[in-house]
Amino acid sequence: MPEKELRYAPTHEWVSMDSDAVVSIGITDFAQDQLGDIVFLELPEPGAEVNAGQPCATVESVKTASDIHSPVTGIVVEINQKAVDSPELINEAAWKTWLFKIKVNNPGEFEQLLNSDDYHALISDD
Repeated sequence: MPEKELRYAPTHEWVSMDSDAVVSIGITDFAQDQLGDIVFLELPEPGAEVNAGQPCATVESVKTASDIHSPVTGIVVEINQKAVDSPELINEAAWKTWLFKIKVNNPGEFEQLLNSDDYHALISDD
């Protein structure tokens, strides 16, 4: 999916709408660049309830550990086991490597996230 079609959270997660009620979540290229070499992921369990803006996962790099926040509220329906087994995939292609999928309670939350231009303006100020 082209990066322009994604939505973004200010906490550096990208969101892709897979269907009317399911979204894929990953971390942005900016986030993985700031973290450095990613060595471990702890993702939410399928069936877990997550809330928009709240930490729900952890990514660890050689530099630090950082929370991954859920950009939307809903239920985790799937995790990317390939990313858990090989977290370096995020460093290779962050915007192509989804981490988990959420069945959203309110699909309108997706539309409230930052578009590509707004996200890039945000990170250019950081």
